[in-house]
Amino acid sequence: MALGRVLVTRRWPSRVEARVSELFDATLSSDDTPLSADELKTAMTQYDVLMPTVTDAITADILSVAERTVRMVGNFGVGFNNIDIEEAKNQGIVVSNTPDVLTDCTADIAFSLLLMVARRLGEGERHLRGGQWMGWRPTHMMGVKVTGKKLGLVGFGRIARAMAHKAHHGFGMEIMFFDPFVTDGNAGKEVKASQCDDLAQLLAWGDFISVHCPSTDGTRGLMDASAFAAMGKNSFLINTARGDIVDEEALVTALKDGTIAGAGLDVYMGEPSVSEGLLNLENVVLLPHLGSATHETREAMGMRVVENV
Repeated sequence: MALGRVLVTRRWPSRVEARVSELFDATLSSDDTPLSADELKTAMTQYDVLMPTVTDAITADILSVAERTVRMVGNFGVGFNNIDIEEAKNQGIVVSNTPDVLTDCTADIAFSLLLMVARRLGEGERHLRGGQWMGWRPTHMMGVKVTGKKLGLVGFGRIARAMAHKAHHGFGMEIMFFDPFVTDGNAGKEVKASQCDDLAQLLAWGDFISVHCPSTDGTRGLMDASAFAAMGKNSFLINTARGDIVDEEALVTALKDGTIAGAGLDVYMGEPSVSEGLLNLENVVLLPHLGSATHETREAMGMRVVENV
């Protein structure tokens, strides 16, 4: 007997879809097309559980629809800034997410971006594929050494700690982090990480600054023109957290005029749209939100949603 009526808004890994169909009276996405706001409103009156992804905007208007039957929103993603949490509380709707299971894979992508932008790997592949490579020479496409450099972490949650582990134990990097919500004095002990109380101090210290904080009223636009000026011309920005933490217009300017050396991004302010200014620059590596995109992790995320429901 099915446990309830559920709607899955996008295509999920096949093994997870099979499990959802086994347990629930499930409606799956056949074409992976995002639902409109009106379609989501209708769904709120026809199902017991809505299973959206982080790209589905579950607004107050959707959550407060008349004759609502949905009692739970099981979000496919570690974040939940796509959902109006306060309105969900007001409506008595349970909201869940998928922490833990994507930690290592997202940290892997963050470190991949760090290596790519430091060693000019994206630029190098474009150079080769474009038929411009004339052979090895001593001064060709010189990048920046990563081993032994300084890594500054904005936020020190699960993913940042996994990033710090890889950086310290794999590349001998020095680690410092800024996170006002971390009060445990031993939080960074395993990677010999020091904690600073001032973001500007972290930005000025690090050769690489990697963003790992959530998107909130206090962090949106945190990495702005003044932050880039504090970083300096030899430093690199990495962002695998949320796109709106970085002021993209200010970042484009900083990359163009040499305020910072480069950036590696997996998330953007207006996904799936990416600033034309970023697309036209060589000193930035751009990935299409691949942080958790492994078979193992996406299956684990889907199964976590099922467990939550």
